[in-house]
Amino acid sequence: MSETTISTLPDPSGFSPDPLTDLIREGARKLIEQAVEAELATLLAAFAEERLDDGRARLVRHGHLPEREILTGIGPVALKVPRVRDRKPGAERISFTPSILPRYLRKAKSVEELLPWLYLKGVSTGDFGEALAALLGPDAKDLSAKTVTRLKANWWSEYEAWEKRDLGTRRFLYIWADGVYFKPRMAEEKQCVLVIVGADEYGRKELLAMTDGFRESTQSWREVLLDLKRRGLTQDPKLAIGDGALGFWTALREVFPTTQEQRCWLHKTMNVLNALPKSAQARAKGHLHDIWQAGTKAEANVAFNFFVETYGVKWDKAVANLVKDRDALLTLYDYPAEHWKHIRTSNPIESTFATVRHRTRRTKGCLSRKTGLAMAFRLMMSAQKKWRRLDGRNRLPEVISGVEFRDGVRHIQAAA
Repeated sequence: MSETTISTLPDPSGFSPDPLTDLIREGARKLIEQAVEAELATLLAAFAEERLDDGRARLVRHGHLPEREILTGIGPVALKVPRVRDRKPGAERISFTPSILPRYLRKAKSVEELLPWLYLKGVSTGDFGEALAALLGPDAKDLSAKTVTRLKANWWSEYEAWEKRDLGTRRFLYIWADGVYFKPRMAEEKQCVLVIVGADEYGRKELLAMTDGFRESTQSWREVLLDLKRRGLTQDPKLAIGDGALGFWTALREVFPTTQEQRCWLHKTMNVLNALPKSAQARAKGHLHDIWQAGTKAEANVAFNFFVETYGVKWDKAVANLVKDRDALLTLYDYPAEHWKHIRTSNPIESTFATVRHRTRRTKGCLSRKTGLAMAFRLMMSAQKKWRRLDGRNRLPEVISGVEFRDGVRHIQAAA
């Protein structure tokens, strides 16, 4: 009789068996249980000397709580948490709750953060179960549209608390400002969100302000800056970076009069190129790069003059757009060279909001203004974790103390 090969039928759910993931999940379960047991042993040791009148220990193990599944980045992990019994009558009862497994925890933090990213990337709430099952395995549960509704409510609560936080103990040397537009509803005007990011004395970048604005008016920006001052930002930042929107710069000069101005080279390049024919844009872009990539202000001015002479005859509007902000475009040369890559543009704000625009397009403009702002806040806070700290952090005390820099290098004045 010939040997018959029995093949395994495919899983009708569409998911293939994955022994490696099962092995990893089992290892994770054992590690979590070991951590919980170690924490329980510490608690029992702390009360080991406490005895009842009859000599029995006050605190003893008392079985386990019912098994529960925790949804993690490698799928659901089934766990049993041990419990204790406090035998001492009349006293405040001692219970055991592991620090890594709080009561009612059903999803790991990494999964909680995955949900808003799925939403922001355009996955509809009705498709969450399928999307998460593909990512975490077919046993992913409890991921309905209600979860997203609850998350959006939490985003708004977090935003309101964040908006009131105290800044009095902080010092911010650089701030980046931008007004970002996206369309929350098809029937409404585009929503303008005014955003300010700051870099503190340790080189850490942080979202400072984000609010709805009436376009990019001076009054809207003034309210944002005054609110920062009210919450403790009393020392003028050394430098502000932003595009050419006049509303922000007018308000800045009123609220933080000593702050210097650096125009964003990304915005300026786009504005200049938009005033040129497509046939000239690639070449002109290279010549613009020659300006802000120059090693000294003198070299930047040479490249600047070359651009004006080369393109000014045929395309005077494009050149005029560049020339009107000449001084503010070259302010960076008065700051440490290590910081130039950070202070040339306000790109972190613009690139983060690209995902918000993507979400509003995928939902065909069905977001409310409140949801749009809460969503933008959640996205900015997620992106903030990946923002690079300033290079050359040893230069920050020199910037604070007002040391003069020329062409990015500390200038030492000769004795008289």
